[in-house]
Amino acid sequence: MTAAKGLKRVGIAVAGLAAAAFVTLVGLSFLIPASAIRDGVKKEIQDVTGLDPRLSGGISVSLFPHASVSFRHVQLGDSDGAEPAVVADELKARLRYFPLLAGRIEIADVTLVRPTINVTFAADGHSNWSGLAASLARAVEPNPARTASFSEIGIVGGTVMVRDARKPLAERLGNVDFQLAWPSISRSFAANGQFVWREQTVAASLTLSDFLAALTGQPSGVKLRLTSSPLNLAFDGTASNRPALKMAGTLDIDSPSLRDALYWTSGSRVPFGGFEHFALRAQSSVENNAISLTDVDVELDGNKAEGVLTLAVDGHRAVEGTLAADALNLTPYVGGVRLMASNERTWDRLPITLDGLADFNLDLRLSAGSIKVANAELGRTAVQANMSDGKLDVTIGESQTFGGLATGSFGVGTANDGVAVTSHLHFADVDLASCLGQIFGVHKLEGRGTLTFDINGSGGSVWALTRTLSGTANLVATDGALSGIDIEQLLRRLDKRPLSGNGDFRSGRTPFDRLALDLKIDQGIVSVSDLQIASPTVRVGLGGQASVPTRDLDLRGTATLVSTGSDSEFNLPFVVQGPWENPIILPDASSLIQRSPAAAPLLDAVKRHSAGDAVRSVIDQLFAAPAASSTPVTTSPASATSTSPASATTTSSPR
Repeated sequence: MTAAKGLKRVGIAVAGLAAAAFVTLVGLSFLIPASAIRDGVKKEIQDVTGLDPRLSGGISVSLFPHASVSFRHVQLGDSDGAEPAVVADELKARLRYFPLLAGRIEIADVTLVRPTINVTFAADGHSNWSGLAASLARAVEPNPARTASFSEIGIVGGTVMVRDARKPLAERLGNVDFQLAWPSISRSFAANGQFVWREQTVAASLTLSDFLAALTGQPSGVKLRLTSSPLNLAFDGTASNRPALKMAGTLDIDSPSLRDALYWTSGSRVPFGGFEHFALRAQSSVENNAISLTDVDVELDGNKAEGVLTLAVDGHRAVEGTLAADALNLTPYVGGVRLMASNERTWDRLPITLDGLADFNLDLRLSAGSIKVANAELGRTAVQANMSDGKLDVTIGESQTFGGLATGSFGVGTANDGVAVTSHLHFADVDLASCLGQIFGVHKLEGRGTLTFDINGSGGSVWALTRTLSGTANLVATDGALSGIDIEQLLRRLDKRPLSGNGDFRSGRTPFDRLALDLKIDQGIVSVSDLQIASPTVRVGLGGQASVPTRDLDLRGTATLVSTGSDSEFNLPFVVQGPWENPIILPDASSLIQRSPAAAPLLDAVKRHSAGDAVRSVIDQLFAAPAASSTPVTTSPASATSTSPASATTTSSPR
């Protein structure tokens, strides 16, 4: 019973104290003038941050659920008549209870509601925060006489405006929500929160191991994290700003789509295909408006490489460096190049755009153990890529490919009428079946040879570009074969039976000792000035034209059967006409008629203008049934008196 009474007395005492504290706080809220609260809060903020707050708006005091004071329309930092550094709709300061009971104003934390933070850079590079940084530095200098005060500053619904007199555009960060851990006790500074930039939410954190050193430009440890859907960035190292910005440390960047990340950060679309998953890790050094990356491990679209890179950070995007890779697959980057229309019969007529090249410079040296481009497989290759003024040039120093070597260059860039394409390539002693098949899709030529072409053109679409193609190309091949046709067998058959019909001659192979081809291209028209195929048994000469825009052929040539078993050679003129995919090869009919013994009487009769009997004789010979053998067969008198010319012989006549 006594214990119960004791507890009751303790409860009554606690309740009394709480009631007394409440009454005291209520009384203080009336006894402490608003001007005293304003002056106390202003002094606290100025002592901690070094900034001079202007609390000119209305004031309101709240005691529950915690003691706090709010000010309307607050300015922080006088920028000498220019736009204030910080303008907030409201400043909330949470007060400590016990100092308030003693009549003192001490702030626990401060929150800026809907502030606008202005960062302005002049033409000389100085900002409106240069002087404020010095005030901040003086405020956080160690001072034994100063007691610890508030260490947290919150930003809710803020906006950051960054303007640079050297650039026409301003950057805006919206929906800024941050918590700043002010170094009232320790030397470090931390900021955590998020903001919205270009319609993307970015989570950010920043830690400075020595805030005073950072404010005065001395080296300080820095940890920075930026996380967003398009791009993630992390830096862990040191930074200083005297006499100029210097940073050194480990840099990590990754993105699910580098294409989207570049569009988000620069507003430019990367042409062609690829540029998806990207990851980079390197030791970085920022100095003299350049980022130097060493010990680089970079991955793009599954391609991994190592080396060194330098990135310009002076407002103009530029990359320079050297990378090495075991294997590269460049197929994604040419996959976005569409040559044929949807019907796959004509060239594509959709406009070609190279947006994004003009705003980017590149000087990259790249070596790889192997390179895959679409269907082409290249061996060890060293290339240099240069991009400037909207033009990309790729120089192949040397590529061990197709069993030989490839050198040269090709380029693509913007032109007045669309895009301009140039190519200067030389393939020496390569396997032609692999080279022509993988690069050009031509699978009719075997052997080893040397191929050189120098071609350029321009246009707003692939179709328009084909109409302007100009240049030269030549090919020399040895010890090879043409697949899909046996010219020797065809000529031998036609030599014996000229009018036996063409038959199926699109099969077999035509071996050759040497093949030489010279092409001249002018405004999309290919002139075949000289095509020579030579072997011990066959010679072929061909000339004519081919149209690149319409994809058709109009060629004429002569095939010669060298070994005929007679004193004279068999020469057969022929034509090649029709579309590239399926041309028609036609021997010259008049040559075959002239060579045919069966047609000789007809030709002679025509010359004598008396072709009646000769025509019948030719028809009978053409349709005569061949005998079983060349041995004469005895005929009956009835048959001997037949008037049919065909029955007067026991062997078939040559046609």
